[in-house]
Amino acid sequence: MDEYNRFVDWDKMDVTVQSQGAKELTCTEFQELKQLARQGYWAKNHSLRAKVYHRLISNIPCRTVTPDANVYRDIIVKIVGKRNSSSLPLPEFVDNSLVPTYCLNAEGIGAVRKIILCIANQFPDISFCPALPSVIALLLHYSRDEAECFEQVCRILACNDPSKRLIDQTFLAFESSCMTFGDLVNKYCQAAHKLMVAVSEDVLEVYSDWQRWLFGELPMVYIARVFDVFLVEGYKVLYRVALALLKFFHKVRAGQPMESDSIQQDIRAFVRDIAKSVSPERLLEKAFAIRLFSRKEIQLLQMANEKALQQKGITVKQKRQNVHLAVHAENFKSEIVSVKEMRDIWSWIPERFALCQPLLLFTTLEHGCSLSRFYSHSEGQEPTLLLIKTTAKEVCGAYLSTDWSERRRGGNKLSFFGTGECFVFRLQPEVERYEWVIIKHPELATTGSEPEIHASPASSTLSSGSVPSDPSDRLSPFLSARHFNLPSKTASMFMAGSSECIIIGGGDGQALYLDADLNHGRTSHCNTFNNQPLCSESFQISVLEVWGFRD
Repeated sequence: MDEYNRFVDWDKMDVTVQSQGAKELTCTEFQELKQLARQGYWAKNHSLRAKVYHRLISNIPCRTVTPDANVYRDIIVKIVGKRNSSSLPLPEFVDNSLVPTYCLNAEGIGAVRKIILCIANQFPDISFCPALPSVIALLLHYSRDEAECFEQVCRILACNDPSKRLIDQTFLAFESSCMTFGDLVNKYCQAAHKLMVAVSEDVLEVYSDWQRWLFGELPMVYIARVFDVFLVEGYKVLYRVALALLKFFHKVRAGQPMESDSIQQDIRAFVRDIAKSVSPERLLEKAFAIRLFSRKEIQLLQMANEKALQQKGITVKQKRQNVHLAVHAENFKSEIVSVKEMRDIWSWIPERFALCQPLLLFTTLEHGCSLSRFYSHSEGQEPTLLLIKTTAKEVCGAYLSTDWSERRRGGNKLSFFGTGECFVFRLQPEVERYEWVIIKHPELATTGSEPEIHASPASSTLSSGSVPSDPSDRLSPFLSARHFNLPSKTASMFMAGSSECIIIGGGDGQALYLDADLNHGRTSHCNTFNNQPLCSESFQISVLEVWGFRD
């Protein structure tokens, strides 16, 4: 075979495939390298893939003092001694993760544990890294010996480029990545998310498995193809592939009864047996067809989720509060929605706010039908939830990401603000969420013209909106156009308010328009929501409530 065969059980590998394809790689340009990785240029030649991995990993910027192969040779005897490698206990930071064999021979399987223990010795700051066993097992395929594999893994762990995130090494980073993945599912896999909400008591617990799908359940051939691209493009690739896995799971299993009592177990089983339904090429094709947020936007969302966890004191592993606990049945009382309906809404909001409990700020039954009182009770709260029940018993509402006090920036004029996390929804007569209500051409608002509205579930347009006084308090991938060098005229806006009315969406295709007396409202029957109106085109309000988010 070749020099990279020491740890491989070739009886379990397709030897002919591993010696096909190109024999060398000469390109150095990033864009070309990215395309070759996605196409699987080195996937069919075991030796070439090993050389490419070595090249890519050696180019990772690392800390000045990063353990290398010589360090491994110096410490391995002292750490492992004469103990049987197969019985070596794993450190707590791998969290009882699966140690995949990936067609390794007995020596390779033992080497995984030895390398993990040496890494624990050299990286005392690692507190949570469940992906590590899988990464080591994979890289052993493409290493001449244990020391070389150790050095490559150390370089990945010691990466010090703030823009190049690779492997989570703390519980805070891991948990916030799970929340970020949940946010991405909420936007890009709505059908699958709806299924998760229906069959699971704790949706985030399901999404917390997302790294296990990749680094644990996914077969060797698949994770190797993913790793090819990951080493070139970074962490965002992992989100893409996990989203694609969830999309395929929903497509293949839609309408079928669950195979176990747990949706988590069903997804794991599907990923393990993915070869029955999806090829590696098709999986990557699906992953890169998703028009995902930019790397900078995802980084901001990750930071927002980390900050929310820190504010909750969740920095080490513990049982997460689930949606059912966030919306306490005994403490929750609304004249518009039931506890179950509020939990459904809670499953739609960004994960960092799903950690909070609902707090009633305003209700027309208690505070009267006054827009000024609506503002006085809602201002200073961010985000808020608007609920409306009509006299025809229709129920609709909106999740509003921005403080209503931002309306004052426009003086006496009707000014638009808000962010791309806003959405509107309907609960009665049937449940439907309409995401990303986007007002195009916001500059028309300054001339008194009515802007045009569209609902664009696939859009990733950002809002120009207001500029927060302290952005660190409102970290979000949609803070404002200034974070992304966007001209304000090409950005989008989502909510508006004046002394005369409230608009969620706006224009002749508006989602919601409420009069100053909070007694009347109207919506539009345009193509905004695929001809499905939010509620009656003109309606009378029976009850209106505004809810905030309490820590």
